[in-house]
Amino acid sequence: MHATSRGDGLDADPPPGTPVRRPDATIRATGPLPRALWSRQAAGWYIGAGVSLLWLIGLAQEVIAQSASAAAATTGVLLLILFATAYLLSAPLAWTLRTRGRLTVCAGLFALSFSLFPWLGWGIAPAWTYVGVTFGMCVFPWRWTWPAILGLGGLALVTAGMTEGWDENVLWVPAIIVSISIMLASFARTTAAMSQLRHAQKQLEALAVERERGRVARDIHDILGHSLTVVTVKAELAGRLVDVDPQRAKAEIAEVESLARGALADVRATVAGVRSVNVSGELAAAKAALAAGGIAAELPSSTDAVPPHRRELAGWVVREGVTNVVRHSGATVCRVTLAAHEVEVADDGTGPTDSTTTSTGLAGLRERVEASGGRLVIGRSDLGGFSLRVTL
Repeated sequence: MHATSRGDGLDADPPPGTPVRRPDATIRATGPLPRALWSRQAAGWYIGAGVSLLWLIGLAQEVIAQSASAAAATTGVLLLILFATAYLLSAPLAWTLRTRGRLTVCAGLFALSFSLFPWLGWGIAPAWTYVGVTFGMCVFPWRWTWPAILGLGGLALVTAGMTEGWDENVLWVPAIIVSISIMLASFARTTAAMSQLRHAQKQLEALAVERERGRVARDIHDILGHSLTVVTVKAELAGRLVDVDPQRAKAEIAEVESLARGALADVRATVAGVRSVNVSGELAAAKAALAAGGIAAELPSSTDAVPPHRRELAGWVVREGVTNVVRHSGATVCRVTLAAHEVEVADDGTGPTDSTTTSTGLAGLRERVEASGGRLVIGRSDLGGFSLRVTL
């Protein structure tokens, strides 16, 4: 007995022993049974199982020899063909069923072997090899598989000893039943494990792709949200100054151009996955953004309080916090506080609202903070406005 397995993916095929729940009491043409019977996995089974059916030629000859008439011989051969067909379909059918259904398939094949009893008597024992193989391919727990297969082998041994005498020849059929069935049971488990590993690998790949998409989307939002906010503020300031102070308006426009170019470079670097953020650079950018928005900045003079491995995360906190202050708060003062295990951005503006606490930027920052083992808290600051506090 032998079954083959394809090395390519079995995306639409359930692994051996994996039950597929039927959608209703009637199996439709597109249901799990037709899929199982015509799947690539089933095709591999048919090739190996079909070759093993050559062993039934000897039983067919015995059936013909024991028949009293041509009609009896024809009936016996047809029953043998029915048994062979049931064996071919047994494993693919069992893979669509739950435990009770798979047991029924194995029991049915065993019972069908006794249809040849009028011709072969206890000489039907070689047919139990196919029953043992089917049981093994159903991937039952080993605590069921070993007793069932050993039981088939023991039954074949007892019946052979009772009918043919106890000599060394009685061991051949039981040994074949047990050895081939156990071998195919191990093979089925290996195939099932490989299918599950392939499925798990595809799930991990999908999760990695989704995680990378989330990272890129979050980074681009944070980058463009900050940069475009500052660009908008500076463009508005330049528009107000164009008649009053043309030189300063020109300088503001030049800064807008520089910010736009920097944002474009940041987006390209983010897509390439090589961009990094540091708290020192974000504090410098925050000072410029707050100044452009007419907001007094209370910023730390040093970033030494933040551990080196936390400075990138602290930079993201400062970027998102200051962007929200400039964009939403209506504040006159913004204070950034850095500590060994905490970063806070606070203002004296309108305070938290439903729109700010559920914003896309804060949701992305929360994901980033929690992924790093930190905690983000939003509330009202002691300045009277909004407070964004992250515990590192």
